[in-house]
Parts: sequence; structure tokens; C-alpha cells
Amino acid sequence: MSFVGRAAELKLLDRLWDSPKATLLILYGRRRVGKTRLLTHWLKQHDGAGLYWVAEPTSAFDQLRSFSQAIATFADPESPPPSDFSYATWEHAFRQVSLLSRERRLALFVDEVTYLLDANPDFAGILQKAWDQWLSNSNLILALSGSQMGLMQKQILSYQAPLYGRATAQLELQPLPFGMATDYFPEYTSAERVGLYAMWGGVPAYWERLDPNLSVLENLSEQLLPANALILDEPRLLLQDFINDPYNYVGILRAITYGAQSAGDIVKRTGLDKGHVSKYLSILRDTGFVSREVPVTELGTDSRRGRYLVTDPYLRFFYRFLSADQSKLALGEQQQVLTSINNSMPQFIQIYTWRELCQEWLLRASARGAIPVPVERVGSEWKRSYTIDVVGINQAEKSLVLGASIWNEDPADSAPLKELVKRTTAVLPANEDWSVYYLGFAANGWQPDVAQQATVMATTAAEDKTWHSAGVRLLDLQEVDADLSQWRGFLAPPVL
Repeated sequence: MSFVGRAAELKLLDRLWDSPKATLLILYGRRRVGKTRLLTHWLKQHDGAGLYWVAEPTSAFDQLRSFSQAIATFADPESPPPSDFSYATWEHAFRQVSLLSRERRLALFVDEVTYLLDANPDFAGILQKAWDQWLSNSNLILALSGSQMGLMQKQILSYQAPLYGRATAQLELQPLPFGMATDYFPEYTSAERVGLYAMWGGVPAYWERLDPNLSVLENLSEQLLPANALILDEPRLLLQDFINDPYNYVGILRAITYGAQSAGDIVKRTGLDKGHVSKYLSILRDTGFVSREVPVTELGTDSRRGRYLVTDPYLRFFYRFLSADQSKLALGEQQQVLTSINNSMPQFIQIYTWRELCQEWLLRASARGAIPVPVERVGSEWKRSYTIDVVGINQAEKSLVLGASIWNEDPADSAPLKELVKRTTAVLPANEDWSVYYLGFAANGWQPDVAQQATVMATTAAEDKTWHSAGVRLLDLQEVDADLSQWRGFLAPPVL
């Protein structure tokens, strides 16, 4: 497929390239997220600007020789070096890079840098000295990219790492937002794109394996064939970037996807010791694959109402639907698994993907002034007696947005909005004047007159209260899909 998206990331590379100084970019992110494609695409747009080199999982000697050959060939393409040519040390190689960059602006992109760290634990320290001595005074843009997140965090990103403080910019490359799926799969319906995102998330490498001429379920069937081992082997590879012994972690991930969202429920489901579960959950949170969500009105507090979620959509789908049936799938027995997935997907989308997309819509709409009240935090709110799927709040402005998300086959009635209005006072602080805006997200739209009914309910409920209604807006799947396709740029800029 052609290169799609990443406009903000490409602009960052352009800014680093246009700088009059030496610049260092640390690029990291989960496997398959598109780091290599980003770097190579930028180089194709800037023909002759520099060199892309990818390290391999081989010996330290072989790595140095491969890098040396690449540098020497780049310096003199007409006279490639002998096959056994190598600089004596990495210091000599980086010295040569600095000399090359004296003549012109030079980009050097080193991909899979974690293989270098694996083979030579001193590599980060060697590069730090080379940067301080030569490279920082050269005309170089250096990018270091890696997928083994555990090693990247320990030896490149942490406060104790030799290169700490040297980077001009560091960028964690995120999966593509849902709105980009329109470019990849323009013939899919909005519902099909949501189903695709529920299974594979926004990882470009997964999307590129899919055939847009097949349905989502047909694509899944193709990917589950024994010859296509990637989809079943991928979770193990992702976890191995952080964890040497994944067995208990897998049990916890599976427990969470089956609805065990508190530490106590996870203990019951897995049979593991409470102390061990706490340790494993802490490590899984460090990986970014699991998060602990608290009610949005309690963000920043150590709320006892926190719940654990598998945040990576593919891992969430895999451990909910595929992990336990790998023996059947290895034998090519797919049909029962596919039937179970097809029957359970609407509820799965309702609980996770649709709620998250509605929350994303609210955050992006607020950033663009598309709703009448501002919000700064978006999430959910829950107590024993109720759950509100979509909540946005701005404490300083005293504004609140309450939203219901319904993944339905038929147009929704006014009941979900009535429940929102009913719970408003319970969510708000007492004796403060707040503006409250109501949103309804129903995949297949709303019954006639629901908007008018909801407006009357909100206005009536606010009588004799300190808060007042700022209005009601109802959306369906097509509207959410269209807006997120239009608003698909990332909200957060790279870290500089």
C-alpha cells in the first residue's frame, strides 16, 4: 500500500533536517507500528539526503562490519569497499560519519538499534562519547529507532541511560487513529471499519496484510490459516520485548479480557497470589499494554474504584477470542472459532471500541470548538449503581459533558439520555454552578423526537439546581466516522 498519514511525524523530521545544528531523534514504539516505513519514506522524499541502515541480530563484529560497509559505500558509491572491510572500532566509524557530515547536511537513520545494544552492552556509552566529541558539532541528523521497548526504555530513554539529555526530540510512534482507516479501506462501511479496528487496532503492518476486497471476517479467516502464523505468534513477540517468562502475564491478560478488571477478580480468575498479581500488573502497565482506569472525576488520585483494561486492541482481541483456541486453529479448524467471534463481536465492540471512539470524538471535538463547552479530560465515570461511558470535564471552567454510547442494530430511544440526566447531580460537585452538555452516540441513529425529548428532560431536571443544561446533541456511526476521518491528526505533538 502507498504511504498514508504520519503528517506530524514527517514535519518533525523536516524540522530536525532544517535545523542548523546537529540533531538526535529517538524513535520508538511497539512492533509493526511503522517506524521503519516512516524513516524510509522520509528518505525517499529527500533523495540523497542520507543513509538508512538496519542492524541485524548477529555478532557485534558482524554489526560493525555491516555498518562500516554501509558508510564507506555511501561515501564513495562508485568504489564499494572490499567485502571484509571494517573500521577498527565503532569510534572510528562514528568519526567517519562526522567527517562526512562536514561537507553537507547528512541524515543517518539507524534502525533496530536494540540489536546493537543486545550484542554490545557498551554501545550506548560509545555512542554517547562519540556524540559529545564529534557528532554534536557536525551537520548531522541522527535517528535511533528500536522495537524492543524494554531495552529502549532501559538503555536509551531512562534517566540513567548514557544518551539521556542528548536527544533533540524523542517520539513514541503511535498506532494510526481510527480516522485513517478510511484511506486504507475506502470501500468498507463505517461499521466494517469499526469491526476492523476492534480486531487489529491502528497498526499499519496488520492493515497491510488485509485484502480490502474481502469482508472483515473473511480477512480474519485468511489470517488464521496455519500458513499465516504471524497473527497467532505476534502476542508472544510483543510480550518478549519486556518479559522473559510470559506465562503468568498471559493468564492475567486473558483474565482481564474476560471481564476481571479489579485486582481481586484477577486473583480469583488466575489463581495467582495477590502479591504476584500486583507485581505482574505493575510490569504490564509499564509495557503500555495494560492501563488502570479510574473515574474521570478522580483522575490524579489513587482511587479505589480503578479497573484494569488491555489497551492494545489486537492483544485485547487475541486474548479474548483466539488465545484459548490456538490448538484448533493450528489444525485448520476455524469455523467454530469464527462463529463464536461473529456472535460476540457486537458486545465486544460496545464494551470497548465504540466507547473509546466516542471518547476520542469528544476530545477532538472539544479541541476544535465543535461543542459549546470545553473539556480537558475525557474518560468514563462509574459507581456501584451506574456507569457513564463518555464523560468530559473541565474543572476550571466548570463544564461537564455526559455521553451515552450504544452499539445497536435499531435506532435508540430516549432511555440512555434519561439515565444521563438522572445521574448528573451525582457526578457534579455539590453547590457549584456547572454547565452540562449531553451527547448521545448510537451506531444506527435515534428514534424520532428523541433530541427534543432529551432537551426537555435536561432543562426540567436543571430547575432548582445549581447546574444548567448547555444542550443536547445526538450522533450516529456515520457522523462519528466522518468527523474522525476529518479530524484524524494526533492531538499531542512529539516530545521535544
